[in-house]
Amino acid sequence: MQAFALAERVSLPVMVCMDGFVLTHAMEEIDVPEQEAVDAFLPPFRPRQWLDPDHPVTIGAMVGPEAFTEVKCLMVQRQRRALDAVAAVGEEFRAAFGRDSGGLLRPYRTDDAEVVLVVMGSAWGTAADAVDALRVDGVRAGVLGVTCYRPWPAEALHDALSGVPRAVVVNRAVGVGSGGTLGQDVRVSAPDGTEVCEVVMGLGGRPVTRAALADLVCDVLDGWEPVGVLDFRDADHTVVARELVREEAPS
Repeated sequence: MQAFALAERVSLPVMVCMDGFVLTHAMEEIDVPEQEAVDAFLPPFRPRQWLDPDHPVTIGAMVGPEAFTEVKCLMVQRQRRALDAVAAVGEEFRAAFGRDSGGLLRPYRTDDAEVVLVVMGSAWGTAADAVDALRVDGVRAGVLGVTCYRPWPAEALHDALSGVPRAVVVNRAVGVGSGGTLGQDVRVSAPDGTEVCEVVMGLGGRPVTRAALADLVCDVLDGWEPVGVLDFRDADHTVVARELVREEAPS
């Protein structure tokens, strides 16, 4: 519902993303609002442009160098406007349906945290459970979920991590030859006083467990640092090392 509201408000395509493998191949109860409530939330759709055989136009044709820069500039400006719209629609949804979903970020117990896990997707719920368990043991941990990835909420994330000594980014996607996908954005936006480190966990739908996240937080507090640019936290490094040796052996 929020995707429809956003797309129509800012005239941009909206992608609603979820992470597999577990979510895409499992069942759980869902909350489907009544049609009347949905109709009240979504205004009647009045397109700014449409296809009319009596008044033909060309939409999305190739743009040459004489106008390409201006087209890209307009795309960037509209994406920036979308940041405000995402936050506003998320608040409107909460007010209408009584549950918090969407928005730019989803912080949990971050106010006094000495370590904050930065996650996306379904890892947020697991991280929140891990944080609750750590708090019982006296560890001041928190979690910050990124719910809007593009446009990137740089200012909101900067403010959310203000005063946080350490942020640990859990990458569930990597840019091969570059680094952690989420981690690169977090590093650019984090405030100067926040130390950012990254790990890779949960690739390809491999489960990210509460125990693994709790161990990660405790290790960081004990002085652990990632190895190299990318630390594949849940990889079987014995398998990786064996394959590397095999590849380097003379044929």
